Amino acid sequence: MMPKKILVLGGYGNFGERICSALAQDECELYIAGRSHDKAQQLAQKLGARACVLDHQAPDFLAQLQHIKPDILIHTSGPFQGQNYHIAAACIKVGCHYIDIADGREYVRDITQLNAAAQQAKVLVVSGASSLPALSSAVVDQYLAHFLRLDSIEHGISSGAKPPGMATMEGVMSYVGKAFLRWQNQSWQTVYGWQDVLSHRYDAPVGLRFLSNCDVPDLDLFPARYPSVHSVQFRAGVGFASTSLATWSFSWLVRLRVLKSLVPYAASLHKMATWIEPLGSEWSAMHVTLTGLNLKQQPHLITWQLLAGSNHGPNIPCFPAIALARKLLNGQIQQTGAMPCMGLLTVDEILTPIPNLNLRWNLQ
Repeated sequence: MMPKKILVLGGYGNFGERICSALAQDECELYIAGRSHDKAQQLAQKLGARACVLDHQAPDFLAQLQHIKPDILIHTSGPFQGQNYHIAAACIKVGCHYIDIADGREYVRDITQLNAAAQQAKVLVVSGASSLPALSSAVVDQYLAHFLRLDSIEHGISSGAKPPGMATMEGVMSYVGKAFLRWQNQSWQTVYGWQDVLSHRYDAPVGLRFLSNCDVPDLDLFPARYPSVHSVQFRAGVGFASTSLATWSFSWLVRLRVLKSLVPYAASLHKMATWIEPLGSEWSAMHVTLTGLNLKQQPHLITWQLLAGSNHGPNIPCFPAIALARKLLNGQIQQTGAMPCMGLLTVDEILTPIPNLNLRWNLQ
């Protein structure tokens, strides 16, 4: 049999390069794709892969994709907030599986509108193969059996000093200070991006971190997936307390309509984050706290946490896409249709795609 083709769109980007570096170790024909031939070629030579120029906004994108005819396409070209589904739809027409690492709430939630077409084409279309909702839901699924009734899910992520890619930065800035709905006390309540600051203490050496409201897919997906929950909250932050609190201050300028959005300032903020990176922590962290009643009908609370040192935290959002692509390569998934990335991967499958990283996780 010929090796299966995997095409990574945005393959030389912040997350795309990490995904390509992992999949280059597998028995597949790897295509590193994007608008820049030089960047794609440089990475392809390093990894022993193929480079191709592929602009998903070009009028002939479908024709280009049909020419390559990949078996799996991994879409990493964010930000996903405001994108439509033309890439996933093109994959369905070509007959290849589609995976993305989207963090846009509506984008991940509404991928199901392609379900009938994906089933007819016998392909799998998966959105949100990243920390949220893939890893977060896998954690909840793993410990759900500990509860007679699950009442609340409170989870968060704190990055280290290493700044995210520009697409991630723009995605976050798109909702800072903006209103969105969150399931709280059995009703949908309005909250604001990067406000309601709380502190969370992780195990050493991470320690105390400040976390703020974020508009993420889990806020819609979890109340539907776990119908007993009366509250679902997600917050995020960065290693520098001053940066978290400064972003909280800027959020008020948007909330009070002094500024329309912080997106125009994303490049400047990204540059500042790069300047101060050497002064910050190399540790990132994630936690998922579940509360409810245990099997003896007594109040029960558990917290799962993941710590990543040596600036290895930015690899974690790539893990679910890598793991899912490998399961498809190995024929371990027969499911077809379009869906958010939930119920397809276990915690162990997600956290073991790349060896020798400074990661540890535990249950408290």
